[in-house]
Amino acid sequence: MPSPFPGMDPYLEEPARWPDVHQRLITYIADALQPQVRPRYYARIGERVYILNPPQALYLDIMLIQRPLREPATAKAEAETALDTPTILTLPPVEQREPFVEIVHAGGDEVVAVIEVLSPTNKAPGEGHQLYHRKQQHILDSPAHLIEIDLLSAGLLTVAISQEGLASLPPHRYLTSVQRAPDRYRFEVYPLPLQQRLPRVRIPLREPDPDVGLDLQAVFTQCYDNGGYADLIDYRRPPSAALSQAEAAWLDGLLKGKGLRA
Repeated sequence: MPSPFPGMDPYLEEPARWPDVHQRLITYIADALQPQVRPRYYARIGERVYILNPPQALYLDIMLIQRPLREPATAKAEAETALDTPTILTLPPVEQREPFVEIVHAGGDEVVAVIEVLSPTNKAPGEGHQLYHRKQQHILDSPAHLIEIDLLSAGLLTVAISQEGLASLPPHRYLTSVQRAPDRYRFEVYPLPLQQRLPRVRIPLREPDPDVGLDLQAVFTQCYDNGGYADLIDYRRPPSAALSQAEAAWLDGLLKGKGLRA
């Protein structure tokens, strides 16, 4: 069953579900580009690994709880009962892994373009946001093109476009930005409201080679189908992602029209 939405499905912005969506998007983006760029280039999946220290971490795999030991009922212990004994929590650092796609020239392994799909960690205040910006700046300082795909409506400004630049765009919920090296002041932007399909994006290579196309909607459809999200999402409930009044009314009418809501 395909997604009921013409473009991005806001129910997939759920932070607990996004890691699976993110992994699939990266994999299918690389798969979609590979036959177009070979044999002069190849698309490979890289992985960025960093450590997040609580409380910035979004997901904790292990939490150690130390419960207070009972002391013998002595006069001294009874005298100290006015002081409550805390339960001690040990929150370990969390290893965060984020995949991305690189387009690499076959002759010499030069990285020609980097494709990033933003995650909640990139857009939340704290170490994840700062580390992503350092990686972003490293790419901008290199000869590589930077493509940023933001399918998350919540969070901090993270793409390389300035706040003033974003304010000049048409109203949108999602955004894809292509920044071609070496012109770091020019952006090819695909602003997208909830009601529209995801764009067909031009992915630049090394001159004079022509751009290749990335149909984000086709990639998303493959992600939705193979992820089985139709079986996991209850469309009778509102999504956890915030909606504007206009978006909520449009979403309600769409889902009712498709028989997913009464």
